[in-house]
Amino acid sequence: MAHSLWSGPLTQEDILLKLERRLGRVHAKRRLGIEKDHEDIFGHGINFFNPENWYSVHSAIRLTLKLTGLYWRGCKNTERIQVRHNEIKLQDLPTLFDGFTILHISDMHVDMNPGPMRRLIELLHEVQYDICVLTGDFRGETFGPFDEALEGLARVRSHLKELVYGVLGDHDTIRMVPGMEGMGIRMLLNESDSIERGNQRIHLAGIDDAHYYHADNIEKAASQIPYDEFSILFSHTPEIYRQAAYAGFKLLLSGHTHGGQVCLPRSIPITLDSVLPRRMGSGPWNYHAMGGYTSVGVGSSIVAVRFNCPPEITLHHLRCLAV
Repeated sequence: MAHSLWSGPLTQEDILLKLERRLGRVHAKRRLGIEKDHEDIFGHGINFFNPENWYSVHSAIRLTLKLTGLYWRGCKNTERIQVRHNEIKLQDLPTLFDGFTILHISDMHVDMNPGPMRRLIELLHEVQYDICVLTGDFRGETFGPFDEALEGLARVRSHLKELVYGVLGDHDTIRMVPGMEGMGIRMLLNESDSIERGNQRIHLAGIDDAHYYHADNIEKAASQIPYDEFSILFSHTPEIYRQAAYAGFKLLLSGHTHGGQVCLPRSIPITLDSVLPRRMGSGPWNYHAMGGYTSVGVGSSIVAVRFNCPPEITLHHLRCLAV
């Protein structure tokens, strides 16, 4: 297993300098400015209108669950992480990548899920994969400190193999990127990378948060990918499925919805906090020629409980579809 290269918190000056080198001065300041506006307006910024930050509601939900005797059962459910296997048959997949396996981990919310993170580390010793992708929401809150989240993420990262890719979610600040890349996570910020096997290759692209900050740019992410070559898009939210399909991506891996987290029997979600067809709210789906998968996540948000929606990590096994 790889060892984390993260050496601890950086000063704000160091973070800004690293972001300017990584993204360019204009991009870095624009992204930081958007975050500041979200926090400053009306005291708590636009975040004030996000139900995830209504702490009186969180307390009411927690109290109600305790009074009904369900709270501790819901807490225990958060540690019952399932390892799901998703076989994906793809007609355009290069033959040398038949059997290529992607470990998909989403919505860790590391700092508010210590028990699930310990269980996740145990499971990482039991799975085999070629690359890992982390599809966002590493932090519990949508604003404020993030050092605790990075510390917990570094512990998980030390049990992951190479290569590890990541994209940011709506809970994440761009200021986390230097720390994450310092621990060996290749962040894709409207960017792409490629993996070669022999004389064949596949392309991996990732976009910045499209749900809350609207900082995504699929055109930029795909700009270095030849249109006739096989490509996969990583996004925190599946809500950009139309743009992804029409941009020529063959597969979209995402999270964000938590599968509802608190569901009715038969895993029927009460809400998905997303604008998309409910069939895309969890698990595998298709849209035209593009395949997709929405992870229900390994962590929990708002209140750390789960009902009828067990947490998961997913092994996507890519298979060539015989013509």
